Amino acid sequence: MKNSKSPLIFVVEDNTVYNKLIVNHLRAHKLIRTESFLSGEECLKNMNQKPDILILDYLLEGITGIDVVIASKKRYPTTDFIFLSGQDNIEVAINCMRYGAYDYIVKDQYALIKLSDKINKILVHRELVKSNKHFKQGITLFSIALLIIILFFAGLAFVYPKIFSIF
Repeated sequence: MKNSKSPLIFVVEDNTVYNKLIVNHLRAHKLIRTESFLSGEECLKNMNQKPDILILDYLLEGITGIDVVIASKKRYPTTDFIFLSGQDNIEVAINCMRYGAYDYIVKDQYALIKLSDKINKILVHRELVKSNKHFKQGITLFSIALLIIILFFAGLAFVYPKIFSIF
C-alpha cells in the first residue's frame, strides 16, 4: 500500500478470530496503525482518535454497524466506512451505501484481498483530493500575484503616462 503516513484504521468485528485475521492482514500490508474493537460501543468510545477508516461488521451485538456510521458521520465526516459482512444481500449492501459507506464487502475467501484493494483506493483518492486542493491554492495565489502586478503597472502608467506611452 502506498502511503507515507499510515492511516488510522478501526476494525469493528465481534468475532474475535475474524477480527484478529483482519487486523493481522492489514498489519502485514503495512497498515500498522490498526485498532481492534469487538463492539460498536467500544468503537464509539474511541472515535475521538479520529480514525481515517472504519471497517465494520454489519451485524454486531448491541448497536449495529449502521448505528456506528450514523453516530460517527456527523462528528467525523472525513472518516470512510467499509462494511465487511457475512450477509450476501443486495438490500443490505444498498442500505449501507445509503448511509455513506464507501463499500460493502461480503465475507468470502477473497474478502481480505478486496478489503486491501478498497483501502488502497481510499488512500489514493485522499491523496488526489489533497493534491487537487494544493493545485487550486497555487492557481489562486498565482492569479492574485498576477493581478497585483497588473494593477501595479497600471498605476505606474497612470502616474507616469509619458514613460508608458507607446506613441
